[in-house]
Amino acid sequence: MSGAASLLALPALAQGTIKIGVNQPLTGPVAASGQYVTNGARIAADQINAAGGILGSKIELVIEDNKSNPTEAAAAAEKLIVRDKVPVMLGAWSSTFTLAVMPKLMEYEVPMVVETSSSGKITESGNPWIFRIAPTTSMETKDFAKKIDKFAIKRANFLVVNNDFGIDAATKFSELVKSHGGTVGVVERMDPTAQDVSAQLAKIKASDADTLFITTSVEQLTLVLRQAQALRLTQRIITTGGSQAPDQLIEHAGPAAEGSYHLVFFTPWFPENAPNADVAVGLVNEWKKRGYQFAGLTEGFRGYDGILTIAAAIKEAGKAEPKAIQQAFWKVKVKGANGDIAFEKSGPAGKESGQNVPNVYVIQIKDGKVTLPAF
Repeated sequence: MSGAASLLALPALAQGTIKIGVNQPLTGPVAASGQYVTNGARIAADQINAAGGILGSKIELVIEDNKSNPTEAAAAAEKLIVRDKVPVMLGAWSSTFTLAVMPKLMEYEVPMVVETSSSGKITESGNPWIFRIAPTTSMETKDFAKKIDKFAIKRANFLVVNNDFGIDAATKFSELVKSHGGTVGVVERMDPTAQDVSAQLAKIKASDADTLFITTSVEQLTLVLRQAQALRLTQRIITTGGSQAPDQLIEHAGPAAEGSYHLVFFTPWFPENAPNADVAVGLVNEWKKRGYQFAGLTEGFRGYDGILTIAAAIKEAGKAEPKAIQQAFWKVKVKGANGDIAFEKSGPAGKESGQNVPNVYVIQIKDGKVTLPAF
């Protein structure tokens, strides 16, 4: 039975719909990623409704565009809570956007499932209304630690987006490299909207490192790979953060993406290998059926699993009420596309956030295709 089908409605005579807020970047620099997440959320909502809904009601996604901006993300959250009266939300893609939203969750006491953001601050700051299904950067590095010796990294450079997402990645992966006998060379940052990073790449090229870690969104990563190729950068490239859409890189960066490695949190190219293969295969098939861009599945699964998790909490709560849903999150066990979802406590005692422990994979672009390295 699929994750969505397992959320069959309880016999009830509820009226109207149960609203779920979706706070994503639908315009701006990272709009493609936000659209992918939203498409995944739509698939989950449609499957749940086709199976009868929850508590006798259909669910309704109320979607707000945070415009790839933290101020707008906070405003979108307030609109969803105050105007639309949503009892729970999904959001808000970037760590910077999510951190901006978090005070609104505290103010209005409404829970949110965090589907993408990786900054440790999100679940360590004492916000009991946060439940994250994405891995933290620390989790990502912990998993990569099992594989890093295969790369025999002697010296690593870093090029990261200049926000919480990128800075946290540079810090954690630098520590990982050092703990495995390597050294850190150049650490460069780039504005999220930067179109030209040739100055940073020139400094990186001048370093004698063998590896370059890059952390940013797929839109900017495409530009970075092209410019790195133009500068004849020979360092091995490893990207982190799970937001790379390797198929999109193959399409838009072409030979510039060849040989690069990527840490991802879902492998739609091999859904039959997923822990919950029936859920993963079902999502991939429906995504293709709708004509969505296949590359977007590495982001789309986040929205899909997020809505499955929210629906499970509403069902467990027995009512669409924020406090009841918040408490129910601690009890849910969901079979998601990227594996089982359940929350552990993270943060200060008495104000813990929920943190899931998801899967992390390494893939490589080889001969213009996504492959699994022979580790």
